[in-house]
Amino acid sequence: MSVQRLITVPVRELVEFVCRTGDLAGRGDFISSTRALEGTRGHQRIQKARPEGYEKEVSLVHVVEGDGFRLEIKGRIDGVMRGTEPVWLEEIKTIAGAWDGTPDLLHWAQGKIYAAIFAGREQLPRVEVRLTYLELDSDHVTTFRETFSAADLREFFDRISGEYARWIGEWLRWCDARDESGRGLKFPFAQYRPGQRQLAVAAYKTLARGGRLFAEAPTGIGKTISVLFPAVKALGEGKFEKIFYLTAKTSGRAAAEKAIADLRLAGLHLRALTLTAKDKICFGEKKPCDATQCPFARGYYDRVKAAVREALEHESLTREAIEAVARRHEVCPFELSLDCALWADVIVCDFNHVFDPSAKLRRFFEEGPGEYAFLVDEAHNLVDRGREMFSAGLHSGQLASVRKSLEHEVPSCAGTLKKAETALWKFAEAAGESSRELPVKFISSLENFLVEAERWLARNQPAPFRDALLELYFETHRFLRTAEGFDENYVVICESSQSDGSRVRLFCLDPSRLLAQGLEQGRAAVLFSGTLSPLDYFCRVLGGAPGDAVLQVPTPFPHENLCVLVEDDIRTDFKSREASVEAVADSVAAFVGARAGNYLVFFPSYRYLDAVLPRVQARLGDAQILFQRGNMSDAERTEFLAAFHTEHTQSLVGFAVMGGVFGEGIDLVGERLIGAVVVGVGLPQLCLERDLIRQLFDSRSEDGFAFAYRFPGINRVAQAAGRVIRSETDRGAVLLIDARFREPNYAALLPAHWQVKRVRGAEEIRRTAGDFWKCAAAQRAA
Repeated sequence: MSVQRLITVPVRELVEFVCRTGDLAGRGDFISSTRALEGTRGHQRIQKARPEGYEKEVSLVHVVEGDGFRLEIKGRIDGVMRGTEPVWLEEIKTIAGAWDGTPDLLHWAQGKIYAAIFAGREQLPRVEVRLTYLELDSDHVTTFRETFSAADLREFFDRISGEYARWIGEWLRWCDARDESGRGLKFPFAQYRPGQRQLAVAAYKTLARGGRLFAEAPTGIGKTISVLFPAVKALGEGKFEKIFYLTAKTSGRAAAEKAIADLRLAGLHLRALTLTAKDKICFGEKKPCDATQCPFARGYYDRVKAAVREALEHESLTREAIEAVARRHEVCPFELSLDCALWADVIVCDFNHVFDPSAKLRRFFEEGPGEYAFLVDEAHNLVDRGREMFSAGLHSGQLASVRKSLEHEVPSCAGTLKKAETALWKFAEAAGESSRELPVKFISSLENFLVEAERWLARNQPAPFRDALLELYFETHRFLRTAEGFDENYVVICESSQSDGSRVRLFCLDPSRLLAQGLEQGRAAVLFSGTLSPLDYFCRVLGGAPGDAVLQVPTPFPHENLCVLVEDDIRTDFKSREASVEAVADSVAAFVGARAGNYLVFFPSYRYLDAVLPRVQARLGDAQILFQRGNMSDAERTEFLAAFHTEHTQSLVGFAVMGGVFGEGIDLVGERLIGAVVVGVGLPQLCLERDLIRQLFDSRSEDGFAFAYRFPGINRVAQAAGRVIRSETDRGAVLLIDARFREPNYAALLPAHWQVKRVRGAEEIRRTAGDFWKCAAAQRAA
């Protein structure tokens, strides 16, 4: 006899899935945490006012037998009053802003489901359902009453639960087919590359038992498939319910999609969805999302089920697939992707969909930890992304602009913004550059602004200032949410400029605690990168804990295939850059001149790059030169990289900045890239934020300069150099230029497998690099 699976669904989720109709915009779209707390207190106040014998928060559970599964429907009714004829059940709802005085059909449905379960349990012939609404602005209470027979309630319950059970049954049949296809699944290539099996085994152990693995594995061995393969095996064994593949870059998402496609070619059935940011996939104009005005949001719930059914016919739910289905059914593509995610096995998405409080997928993470596996690609990027996700800021210029647009139409809201501007200016003036204390008066005025803004926004009225108000509303939400978590890991930074006026930022200095909380939302996590050294530093700042598994896979590539030269007689620190331009240009030209081919040259800044570039161009003569510019479009980036895939009769030299889009995540195998030059030690720009990070870790008896500058810098260097060797047959050369590489604090951080050769001057660079290429040519000929 087979074991029946138990599927649990809350009554509210059941009702919303089956019964919801109409627009995406709803009554709860503009409810701040302050108003939510106010609503909870009003809810409790109504319960206390009920007569003796009134039972609060009564738990209800009912199990429906499905085809091979049991559907457990559970929830809590706000109140039950026995001893009356008929017995009545009460659902209490709070309303913020304007209300048309009519009850919500979803609320009636929720009450009827509770009443059906209660009537069946208590064997009652009929039950009265009461919907009680509390208007937060006026404290006015309205109650609607309706009596239902047990037979009618049962018919309603069977129809709603039956439709949901059909969806669950289809999903479970899919899971069975998926698991069956995975039982005999073999690694999708003829053999493992060296290092791949070691990473795959370590990943499987962590994913199967739960916990975290921090893994550094060389660029080019195939890390993506090495973690995805054991993840889908563990998924098929029931170790968890869903895989989240998290990445910060488009290249990472493409690598995940490619690995999943390879698994399908090996026989696996796997439904994978790529989640694209709302602003990128939106069909509307580039402005704040307003569901009350968007034609793809109006009537969304009337059309979405058919769209989801069509989408789920595809195993590969890429951006293009989602957009095509969304256009056919005229629904919001971002919301469609979220609804499809409920039925996906793998979700490929950005870091922020798991970690960012303002962007995380609440349908998965709001109710506490889930049976999920997190695969965190290029995990070294999560440190600074974490600081960004957990920080927030507002500036007086934005407040003033919105205030002026509201003064005649919404004066009450404009008044709260005026007080907020004044509070911001006073705080910034008193605090100086930074403060360890929150701007309490500013926060209080922002809370008042949200209340007034909610009242107007909830009316869903068009106005020329609506988009600007909406944008400020959400940014204020983020600021206040961040303020709620403000602790010793934060600092308030105050800035001023002619364009924006005064600005206050809540800046996260140490994101480790919040990243750890994000990882705790799942059952297991594998955080991996080609550069995760020093490993103890990354475990510390990424939220690791004692007992977490760690792995450093040694490079499997022949050491003699990589030539690493260090020109440590040239100073490239900020003060020395102007004086070093000619020497750097000589070194780059000598290195490239040793053999014709494709090269990348990385600089610490655009200004330094611009100074060296024309001098290198003059020295190299007929070499083709490309250079990175700030704010390059996706098309321009693609064109830049495409040049490396084309054969050239002369050398191709691309100039780029470290830590930018070309410094990591690009895959130029073989002759597409034979060398890289790294100018400098990669230190982040000296700034107030980095100095405050240094001070924080110094105060904790940790190496503050290393945490704030040196470790992130050397990581950039290793990432840039890692573009050269991408396979066991690749041969390439790297030139590092900076006097600091001879200092033990920096030299000790370079990858252990690098066989570094110290060179001085252009002639020695040209000769040493030339000797390497002669040797490489002889080895190929042999």
